[in-house]
Amino acid sequence: MAATKKIVTAAAETASSTTRPSYWDEACRHLVKKDRVMRRLIAQVGDVCLRPRGDAFTTLARSIVGQQVSVASAQRVWDRFAALPGAMAPRSVLKLKVDDMRAAGLSARKVDYLVDLALHFDSGRLHVQQWDDMDDAAITAELVAIRGISRWTADMFLIFHLARPNVLPLDDATLIGGISQHYFSGDPVSRSDAREVAQAWQPWCSVASWYIWRSLAPLPVDY
Repeated sequence: MAATKKIVTAAAETASSTTRPSYWDEACRHLVKKDRVMRRLIAQVGDVCLRPRGDAFTTLARSIVGQQVSVASAQRVWDRFAALPGAMAPRSVLKLKVDDMRAAGLSARKVDYLVDLALHFDSGRLHVQQWDDMDDAAITAELVAIRGISRWTADMFLIFHLARPNVLPLDDATLIGGISQHYFSGDPVSRSDAREVAQAWQPWCSVASWYIWRSLAPLPVDY
């Protein structure tokens, strides 16, 4: 679960507040009623839930830093990179020297990605203040236009930062593996199989996905 854990814990250390999603209890009642696996997992997990938190720019920046490296390596690089600007903000990142960013352990490609991310935020190309009123598809379209932000990253951001209730992240290998384990006795699972399982989860796919992840992790999946 390394990839999922990497992004969903991205902003947790610097966040100071948590908010329980208002829909969580309603979603759990639905899932318990409609899905026998969810009934078992929700009972097993107990009184924990998704706790969205963190700054949008920092969250996405950490997702870029953490790409294709271990959690431990990502943390080391992030600590060095985060110490460079006076504050982790788009304009501050744009003022950094490329050589200093590379010396922090970032590849040339990740430097380019972080600069592009900062430019998108600083230029106003992202409608951050309007995201609460925009639908998932519109937000995803804005995010994937940023270099280094994939559909998977956008899905994780929708779930764990914006707390959108009905995201089904089919690009997440851990979710597919969990569906295989819990619903197909470990047999291979296609995206079509996963969609069929998720029909019973609607309109709370984010919540069901969180319980799948939580069932496979020693600690709560959280931002």
